[in-house]
Amino acid sequence: MTEYLIETEAAGLLHISPKTLQRFRQEGTGPRYFKAGRRVLYTRSEIDGWLQQNSFRSTSEASQARLEGGVQ
Repeated sequence: MTEYLIETEAAGLLHISPKTLQRFRQEGTGPRYFKAGRRVLYTRSEIDGWLQQNSFRSTSEASQARLEGGVQ
């Protein structure tokens, strides 16, 4: 069974504030999320996948991905 994390749990897992996670949602740059009524939920697998897509070996690699629109 999939475990769902509420916003504060997901933010804690990422070591960011819930406000930053909210901004990521508004910009469409954060991990995929689910809505259950008014509640926002995340899965660990979506967070892990998002982190994997945003992992780099160097700052120049990250900068190039940003220029090409590949960074979420």
